[in-house]
Amino acid sequence: MRFDILTVLPGLLESPFAHSILQRAQKKGIAEIHVHNLRNYSSLKHKNVDDYPYGGGSGMVMMIEPFAACIDKLKSERNYDEVIFMTPDGVTLNQGIANELSIKGNIIILCGHYKGIDQRVRDLFVTRELSIGDYVLSGGELPAAVLVDAIVRLIPGVLSDETSALSDSFQGELLDAPVYTRPADWNGHRVPDILLSGNTPEIEKWRFEQSLERTRQRRPDLLGE
Repeated sequence: MRFDILTVLPGLLESPFAHSILQRAQKKGIAEIHVHNLRNYSSLKHKNVDDYPYGGGSGMVMMIEPFAACIDKLKSERNYDEVIFMTPDGVTLNQGIANELSIKGNIIILCGHYKGIDQRVRDLFVTRELSIGDYVLSGGELPAAVLVDAIVRLIPGVLSDETSALSDSFQGELLDAPVYTRPADWNGHRVPDILLSGNTPEIEKWRFEQSLERTRQRRPDLLGE
């Protein structure tokens, strides 16, 4: 699976993709992540990518030309399933969307900055707009990293235990159950006996009940309550 991320601040994305699961996925050849500096696609002398908004107002707006030039170049080299714009007014990213995107082939992700991007970029190129929450960040780079992480970990072969991602919170519309590891007793705080019993059916029953109760307490909206 290939990701092409368009940004004016590529340095912000160096660390997230150079460690842990995302690094391993790239080394295994399961995922490719390419970051493109939009300034390299500016035709202006000083490589500007933004200008004042028509009609007045505060802030600067990212111009269409650099986005169009980069997207056109990428599309001339391969087909893309999605062109995603990370924006606070997009559809909120959830596990279902991550699952859906994990079976795609190639994805372009656009990172906005400043006041926003020229609406024509959204109208002409973008196939999907996503948000990671109801708040505003300085740019789309961190949301892009969140999106890539959420998708890549679902691709078969990325996680050492391929069943792990399937049991995460939100996969079954429920939050995950509590988890424990050694020691079984830490300063009098014991792991629930059921988890030490070896009785798999009862353990799964306990986990489901705990998951249901945790969801009811923390996210009753997921249960329609």
